[in-house]
Amino acid sequence: MMEKILIGWQKQPNKLNIQGTIEKAIEDITGEQVELNASGRTDAGVHALAQVANFKTNSKLPIEKFPLAINSKLKKSIVIKEAEEVDERFHSRLTCKQKTYRYVINNTHNGTAIYRNMECHIPTKLDIDKMQRAVKYFIGEHDFKAFKASGTSSKSSVRTIYDAKVYKDNERVFIELTGNGFLYNMVRIISGTLVDVGLGKIKPEEIETIINMGKRENAGKTLPAHGLYLVKVDYK
Repeated sequence: MMEKILIGWQKQPNKLNIQGTIEKAIEDITGEQVELNASGRTDAGVHALAQVANFKTNSKLPIEKFPLAINSKLKKSIVIKEAEEVDERFHSRLTCKQKTYRYVINNTHNGTAIYRNMECHIPTKLDIDKMQRAVKYFIGEHDFKAFKASGTSSKSSVRTIYDAKVYKDNERVFIELTGNGFLYNMVRIISGTLVDVGLGKIKPEEIETIINMGKRENAGKTLPAHGLYLVKVDYK
């Protein structure tokens, strides 16, 4: 399990990325070229508090020593939190049961300089009660066609949301979604739609119609990547 910020996960030629950086660190330690399988790809700017990835190794290094060893080769923006041995059939993405994402909004008038790359600033006061009523419409199995970005490779846009909530802590608003899978930009588009509810542009009860019509133009805008966090990945 690892923690990372800012740069994207997927390995790309001549571009800074999480996957390639960790694979290089593992190679430096074990002398082996490995391929990391992650629970999912995160775009540049998206944060992960608990990304999960697996790889195969013949190294004799004790499993409990891997986090410290790998971290010694990494930049401070990536941290390996823990390591464990898994069954040969385990695959971080294919055996994942559900994921939890959180979107963080700074709802103050002036925002913040220190956390500007870790939350989305919306200066206009949001109606949290309306957002809390609206978010419940996302729970259950739905076709989320209206909440996916163009270029999504998934054949089906049907997903199941197990839990969805909006809550506030001081002047920060949090949108949290737990589901069996998410389409490209799905959480950021749902969050943008809920912001429109909070701004009075969309009524809470209209969410059901937006889902059923399946038209992207009826949903809200895609909020910036830097407000999004992968919080938890479950395998049971």
